[in-house]
Amino acid sequence: MAETVAIIDYGSGNLRSVEKAIERAARESGLARHVIVTDKADEIADADRLVLPGVGAFSACMTGLSARDGVLEALEHAVLVETRPFLGVCVGMQLLATQGLEFGSCEGLGWIPGVVKPLDSSTDYRAPHMGWNKVSAVAHHPVFDELDGEAFYFAHSFRFAVDNEACRLAATDHGQSLTALIGRDNLLGAQFHPEKSQRAGLAFLGAFLSWSPS
Repeated sequence: MAETVAIIDYGSGNLRSVEKAIERAARESGLARHVIVTDKADEIADADRLVLPGVGAFSACMTGLSARDGVLEALEHAVLVETRPFLGVCVGMQLLATQGLEFGSCEGLGWIPGVVKPLDSSTDYRAPHMGWNKVSAVAHHPVFDELDGEAFYFAHSFRFAVDNEACRLAATDHGQSLTALIGRDNLLGAQFHPEKSQRAGLAFLGAFLSWSPS
């Protein structure tokens, strides 16, 4: 029986490209996965894997997620209690933080303690950080082990500053070392966009779809 992968719709956009990329990654990896885009709490609660995408401002995304009836509670139960594999992408990754500082302070999910801060800007490295960058592992993780050193596509103006360095799994360089991948237990968050990262992105998604957190 195919696992269900729920992409959570909370008004952040970019859902169709994420859906298509996950479907393609499943096919190319030979995995039976039923991919749905949903804002329904019961579908989220029943899903085997969960993906939280996101584009836009931290506070607007957090407000949109909180406004969906029962969605935040279903997500928290599925991820934190049932410990189902979870992937946050771009702002969806940033929402895992304790706090975001975009347009004032906004409370995040707090699943991976840290603060989302503005990128530093200089003559050579401007914000936003947009384009392809090499991503290097700083800790072992089965989803990323085969992709160490690959280039992924980034588009962001804020960075995730983790409180616990053990949650920092991979980094990229844009005038400073930026966190590119975070995680703990059954949680993963990617600052890059796997759905826009061509071959490497599909390989990353395929690895997530077959990942069984211990």
